[in-house]
Amino acid sequence: MVSRFRLSSVIAGRLQELSIAPEAVLRRAGLPPGLLRQEKILVTTEQLFAFWRAVADESGDPEIGLRLGSQDRNERYDPILLAAMSASSFRDAIERASRYKQLTCPEEIRIVPRGRDSRAVEFEWLLQRETEPPVLVDLCFAWILTLGRRGAGTRLTPLKVEFVRKRQHADLYRAHFGCPLVFGAASNALVFRSRDLDLPFVTQNAELLGMLAPQLEEELATRRAGRDAREEVKGVVKRLLAGKRPDLDEVARALGASVRTLQRRLGEGGVTFQQVVEQARREMARHYLLQSSLDLSEIAYLVGYEDANSFYRAFRQWEGAPPGRWRERHRKRHRRLSWRGGVAERALAENPPITVGS
Repeated sequence: MVSRFRLSSVIAGRLQELSIAPEAVLRRAGLPPGLLRQEKILVTTEQLFAFWRAVADESGDPEIGLRLGSQDRNERYDPILLAAMSASSFRDAIERASRYKQLTCPEEIRIVPRGRDSRAVEFEWLLQRETEPPVLVDLCFAWILTLGRRGAGTRLTPLKVEFVRKRQHADLYRAHFGCPLVFGAASNALVFRSRDLDLPFVTQNAELLGMLAPQLEEELATRRAGRDAREEVKGVVKRLLAGKRPDLDEVARALGASVRTLQRRLGEGGVTFQQVVEQARREMARHYLLQSSLDLSEIAYLVGYEDANSFYRAFRQWEGAPPGRWRERHRKRHRRLSWRGGVAERALAENPPITVGS
């Protein structure tokens, strides 16, 4: 997995266009003054978060993330964005963006089922040790919505937007997204109707995608050749979990490998496919218990169990304690994090969800 984020070389110009001095941002973030002049700008997750917090603080503009994420000329020559815009549908575009982002950063974009008729788009920062800054969440959500609107050629409107943060600037977000808002939610999520993800893209370009995709896939294959097979399979399983238990054929297809090759690689690492699946479920279960207020039945579904009882038994075998008791014990010493130097995040515990109508 790539361990650093690749910042766009045009970010300094964008900040200047918005009357934000890049040097002041870097100084506030505690980053090297010449960082944005480097040919390839690579930062850790902590540095990325510090950079975007500094952008928010230096601009003083609560809309800055939305403005940067919805610019029409976003990195027109970025092959990942071009591949996404050339995709066949909104869903295809999101999945391609998530797949190819593995080449540039430790970040995942997930499409998570929300009942029968809706799907949530969520971002996960795979190496994060602190809460992502709100401005970065704004930018990512605005980017996804802009991708969908430009690709589909219509003013696509989400069902709702969910924020972990406390209620703030509700009118601004309602005007931008055009839908109800939920503050104090379990996770940051952009929720769409299922049918919206199947909207065909008017920007579909099979010829361009035919040139870009093989290059990107080849680079992915090269990266994966040097990766541990266990971690590679585990990453795919985590993306496929949600109401089902991915099988070996499905994971092999996702990795572009044969079942026999994948089994051989796992065997060389001393593990079986089923062991990796259980490791992935265990890690995701711990993640949801610590990072959200989802109930056990919801977590059971998200990690591929048919019912809460099966999940309960499995978790107790993994951790030696029931999931509810494990969550209570570990939350007391987990995630003592701050927003912009403020107090630790307790949005879920201190603030019940607030829904703001459209």
